[in-house]
Amino acid sequence: MSASTEQATTDAAGGAPPAPAVPARRDRRGLLTALTVALVLLCAGAAVAVSIGDDGFWRQSGLPVPEPGLKAATVVAKVLAVAATALAAGSLLVGGLVAAPQTSGTVDVHGYRALRRGTLAATVAGLSAIAAGWLSVADMTGNSPDVLASVGPFGWLGAAATIEEPLGWALAGALLLLVALGSAFSLSWKAAAALGLLAACAMAVPAAVHPAATGAGHDWSGDANVLRAVAGTAWLGLVAALVAFRVHGGVVEGRTAGRVRGLLAVGGVVYLVGEVVFQLVVTDAGPLGGSPYVRVAVVVAVLLAALVPLTALLARGLVADPAGPVPGRLLPIVAVLGATVATLGVASIRLVPPRFVVADDSALQTLIGWDITRPFSALAVLVDWRWNLLFGTGALVLAGLYLAAVRRLAARGVRWPVGRTVAWLLGCATLLVATSSGLGFYSPSMFSVHMISHMTLNMLAPILLSLGGAVTLALRVLRPAGRGNPPGPREWLLAAVHSRVAKVVTHPAFAAVLFVGSFYVLYFTPLFDGALRFHWTHQLMNLHFVLVGYLFFWPLIGVDAAPHRLPHLGRLAVMLATMPFHAFFGVAVMSSSTVLGENFYRQVGLPWVDLLDDQRTGGGIAWATGEIPMLLVMVTLVVQWSRDDSREAARKDRQAERDDDAELKAYNAMLEQMRRGG
Repeated sequence: MSASTEQATTDAAGGAPPAPAVPARRDRRGLLTALTVALVLLCAGAAVAVSIGDDGFWRQSGLPVPEPGLKAATVVAKVLAVAATALAAGSLLVGGLVAAPQTSGTVDVHGYRALRRGTLAATVAGLSAIAAGWLSVADMTGNSPDVLASVGPFGWLGAAATIEEPLGWALAGALLLLVALGSAFSLSWKAAAALGLLAACAMAVPAAVHPAATGAGHDWSGDANVLRAVAGTAWLGLVAALVAFRVHGGVVEGRTAGRVRGLLAVGGVVYLVGEVVFQLVVTDAGPLGGSPYVRVAVVVAVLLAALVPLTALLARGLVADPAGPVPGRLLPIVAVLGATVATLGVASIRLVPPRFVVADDSALQTLIGWDITRPFSALAVLVDWRWNLLFGTGALVLAGLYLAAVRRLAARGVRWPVGRTVAWLLGCATLLVATSSGLGFYSPSMFSVHMISHMTLNMLAPILLSLGGAVTLALRVLRPAGRGNPPGPREWLLAAVHSRVAKVVTHPAFAAVLFVGSFYVLYFTPLFDGALRFHWTHQLMNLHFVLVGYLFFWPLIGVDAAPHRLPHLGRLAVMLATMPFHAFFGVAVMSSSTVLGENFYRQVGLPWVDLLDDQRTGGGIAWATGEIPMLLVMVTLVVQWSRDDSREAARKDRQAERDDDAELKAYNAMLEQMRRGG
């Protein structure tokens, strides 16, 4: 800056000349250093991955051993996909939730930078994930990439579908490319936040089909692997994106700083819980000494013991002093530790966990994850519990958050209806029992118990949850972010409820077709037989049942205001129109002479179960348990209708008292005028 320019700036500002932007340049140098070190470490990690594999075990098992170059390329592609996905998810979340949007709802300059960074990272992640799937097929089948290239650009997908893990990477890559496409053509903070969540959840696809999520306890290891993949991606990605946000002059302060710290704390805790549960399952009862997998796991544990507190310190420095420089000394260290953990985690996929060295899993352990030794009974429902890591824990979290919100309202002197609290807690308890009690224990192996769990999740739990009014409660508890501030939880919730997607899926016609049609599509197509074979598909079915039921009952009897609200007579008409289809479904299942999911249930082979009789019992359960909740909903509708009429009459009476019955007098005057006019 010349002297004249500096003087002009001083005169215009009326004060001292601005300080040179040394901290910003230093921050950028630190960021580039961290990225360079991470990339070098990635290449070094790929070389290490070539030397730590259990090649002897794979040869002894008759499995192909890839060439060192192919193994290194596969590791590089997977680690690059994970790292780029983390950066994409973190950047989009920062653009949507941390950067203050403009009054029009579009992102500001910092949000725009984060959005473009997320677009580039999602593109790299998508291409890397697809490449990882392609290389994994060659890795696991013993074919060279040249052989795969000879079958065309999509010919390898057939082999990927049978191996599962390569297909998981390919599907994740397709999702990430969709994220890149969406972020490239959107400037809305709402779209940025939604795409950031989708990018983080994309890592759940390859995590769900992890090779170690098989055999005894694979329900826990599979769920834990999904948790650590999604939470770890969001956690590290958010830290990386915050660094870039601060380097370019972004400020994190006030309530936003508290929310960022909360998100990082939740992500870190969930990641660590998932990591611990996964490692406990895959090392259970196996030889720990001399195992390459255990050696790598110990190194990762040591690195995590250093990475977690250092990342917390880095995050604290990013939000504690908005005007200060980025903690440059911590940044390269965190980048090195994060890259090392990611590389070793991906490389360990080819290692054999100790449990599989000595495992002699039974057919039931292989198919569903645990053994069943006695017939199903009412006592078994109470005694034989199998904790569902996602839905059981989720039910407790939902109940705890609801009670905390009610307590906060009470502290303000606001009384929340007890009936709504009871309904919500009963809904959470229903969700817990349906997935983690004896119902969840026997559900994967018996069609009749599966149908009890299905109808409970699809009919009873959504009715109770919709009567709890959780959205209304949250809007009363959460405070607005304020003009000019980044959107907070209240704005996120309002954006979700009033989004175009919510308006479509909660439309009574769409929700009714989805609610009824999913029965027939799932059970009377080959989809059901394929869904029975994997734990992650069981979890998707549970999620589908709950969400579809909630979307159907929310506009009909829910306490929360829905995007579409029919009059009471219209709601009764929707209920009367859907009831026969439940009866038809139950009758069709009862009268069918073909066993649904026969191949799977015969492999399960419970000696006390006759498959056709069990299916007829399940059809009867679907008929009975479908009609009873529907009748309860109709009674609830009639009661709500009566109460609304009473409130409307009381409102009109109060209005008449205020204006001396002006409406009635005007009506009588109109009648008198009509009479006089003949």
